[in-house]
This record gives sequence, structure tokens and C-alpha cells, in this order.
Amino acid sequence: MTREPTGPLGLDQLRSLVDRDAIDTVVTAVCDMQGRLVGKRVSARFFLDHCLDHGTHLCTYLFGTDMEMTTPDGFALMNWDTGYGDYLNRPDWGTLRLLPWLEKTAFVLGDVVDETSGDLVPVAPRSLLRRQIERLAALGLRPMMASELEFYLVRETYEEAAAKGFAGLTPWGWYNEDYHLLQPGKAEPLYRRFRTLMTEAGVPIEFSKGEAGPGQHEVNIHYADALESADRAVLYKHGAKEMAAQHGCSVTFMAKPYQEWTGSSSHIHLSLWSPDGAANLFPASDGDPGAMSETMRWFLGGMMAGARELSLLVASTVNAYKRYAVASWAPVNIVWARDNRTCGFRVVGRGSSLRIENRLPGGDANAYLAYAGVLAAGIDGIENQIEPPAELRGNGYLATGCERVPRAMSEAIIAFEHSALAREAFGDVVVEHYLNMARVEQRAYDAMVSDWERRRYFERG
Repeated sequence: MTREPTGPLGLDQLRSLVDRDAIDTVVTAVCDMQGRLVGKRVSARFFLDHCLDHGTHLCTYLFGTDMEMTTPDGFALMNWDTGYGDYLNRPDWGTLRLLPWLEKTAFVLGDVVDETSGDLVPVAPRSLLRRQIERLAALGLRPMMASELEFYLVRETYEEAAAKGFAGLTPWGWYNEDYHLLQPGKAEPLYRRFRTLMTEAGVPIEFSKGEAGPGQHEVNIHYADALESADRAVLYKHGAKEMAAQHGCSVTFMAKPYQEWTGSSSHIHLSLWSPDGAANLFPASDGDPGAMSETMRWFLGGMMAGARELSLLVASTVNAYKRYAVASWAPVNIVWARDNRTCGFRVVGRGSSLRIENRLPGGDANAYLAYAGVLAAGIDGIENQIEPPAELRGNGYLATGCERVPRAMSEAIIAFEHSALAREAFGDVVVEHYLNMARVEQRAYDAMVSDWERRRYFERG
């Protein structure tokens, strides 16, 4: 029996698999503003005959919608007056791979481009990240990154959860299972699929473990170049949802599903390397494998200095800001320390593994936007030689004399709107586009009347 290839595919391999009917479907995908994969399922033979050079079309509105896929006003590049025409999904052949959890299916991510000019559409999330990688390349720096993704496994399917109004859902476990082997072992058949099938798909999983909430789990994806790492994170979230649905349950990457549940994070680990990938440029050259180079110090200083004003890219939903709470394993203060999980920025590793862990993103973060925001702030640090504050000693939740992460999306909107850093790094078109996205989300939230309000005010108000 011939074993199908694992990991990235070449075009010749794809042709061979299609010729012998091992592949009959190619999923062509891009990432929208909300971090979801959108695209088309293409008959494999048609894809080979008609889509290799040109790509596939998709409606411009996909980058001007809210979470409900409605078309709110305020997006300059796509609106009713422009007619909602097409962009082109131009395949990035380095992302071509099999999806082993779907029968006879290959997958390729693409860049969103203007069909006439061939230029990247600036507001597409992958375009934002590409731009920051190019800026670092001009400085002789190569970002290597990785995501740690936390999520909840819930016994209800997505349809059952919706029918219950997403109330009273049942997490897979019933007690804190952080590092436990027994409790998450009850769902190991599914967690094993996550690890093994993702690795087969070229999303190498280092390990998975129980987390602090009942039914909460974490996977660590192996580090890679920044763009590949973001691709992996987005595909992991999509694939985990598909596999959970196949298993008759669901997973959620919401930052804070219920106020009683521990928040889910998406910690980002990063370091800067030489262009050839041979040397990590974060360690100092004085022989101490734990000492930081100027490049690392300035990058850390920039990340911290820009954290508040670029938080909208790292925390792009209303719910994301509910996760930031004292003594919750999520940071609230913009401080750093070595191997201290109470801080927003944690320095870990030594020598070639020396890196910064940014603990601000939640599980709901759009990896492309979060990576782009983190890199843009770090670039500013390098270009302006921003030194980080002194290392925090002790409990980061009790830190004083430091900035705090925004308490709500409304606060983050103001910071992003007035950010010279954001406009310099991304341009006015991008900034205004994502401001509109955030304002649409904030208005939708502000208009809602919650169960909490009825309980509090119905009789006594």
C-alpha cells in the first residue's frame, strides 16, 4: 500500500496524486479580518487545468464584513458604491499540503491581490504581516515565531450549542486539569488526532497538555519563519474545529467563554535571526547565553512601548479584553521579567533558544494581525533604540508605575486611532480600515442588552 506524502506538497506531487485519484478536492483559502479561513473547494482536475497560474476569485466584501458576515458602512475599499467586485486569491505554493482529516483533500493558502495590478491588497491580514517581514528583512533580520494555542473542548456540537443559546455548555472535563494526564486522557482520541493529523499536514505539534480550566487544553506549534508560523496557527484553529465537529463535539478559542472560566491565550514566542537562519541574534556576544543583545533589548523595548496603541491588532474582539484580569494567568500590566508568568512579556531560553514570549494575545487572536502588530512595535524599538524598563521583580499583577493593557475595546480603539506608530507601520488606509472594523464590533456590543443587565435591573432598577 502506497503511503501518501505528509507535510508540504510540491506541484508535481499534487499532479501525481490527482492523476491516480488520491486527491479529488483542493481547498483554496485566505484569512479574513476575523481570523477565519474563507475560500473555495475546487475540483482537483479543474484546479490543475485552470487555477495554477491565475488563482481563484473571491468577493472583495470578505474584507469588509463583521463577524456575522454583514456589510457595514465605513470600509473605503469595499462598499455598495464600488459594487463589491473580485479580488484574486493568488496561491502561495509553499503552503500546499494535504489535509489528512478530510478525504482526498489538498489545501493551499494564498495572498489577496488586486487582479489588475497584481499588488497585495493592503488590508488583507496576510498582507499586513508580509509588510512587517519585509521591513525586518531590510534591516538584515529574520523573525522566527511560534504560537501556543489554548482552547476549550465542549461536549455539545456547534449546532447543539447554538440551539441552547450558548448557555449551560458542558466542558469535557469537570476540574482543573493543568498538566494532568488522567482528565484530558478521557478526550485523548481527539487530542491525538489534533497532534498527529496536524503534524502530517505540515503543522508540527510539539506537545499538548491540560490547562487550568476544566476541559481546557493547549497545543504548542513548532517555531518557523513568521509567515509560515502564522499560516500554521490559522490552519490549526480551522482544522481543530473541523475535527471536533467530526467527533461530535466542539472547540472554542474564545478568549473568555464565561466569566467563571479561565481565559484562553495564544502566547507568541519570537526571536530574530540572521538572514540565512544560522544564528539567533538575541543573545549577547559576551559569552553569557542568557544575556540580551542590543537588538533583543530594543525589540523588547519597542514591543512594550507599542503594546497599548497596537493592542487592537493583538486583541481584535470585544471578548478579548474580558480575559485581562488579575491573578487569572492573563497579564494586565505591561512589564517584563525572566520566566515570570505574571508579566505581559516573559524572557525565556538561553543561547540559540533565547526568545521573548508575548503573553498578551488571547486564543481568539488573528495570528496574522497579532504577529504584524508585535513585529511593527519591535521594529520601532530597533529603529529608535528604545530600551525596555527595568526587569520586574515579583508579582507582575501588583506592578506600579507602568502602563496597563486596555481594559476594553473602546479604550484600544482610541489608542489605535491616535497612534503615530500604527500609521507609520501600516499606513492610513490600513489603520482606518481596522478602526472601522473595531467600531462596528463595539457598536454591536454596546447595543446589546445582556442577561446580567436583566438580572441586575429588571426589578431593582
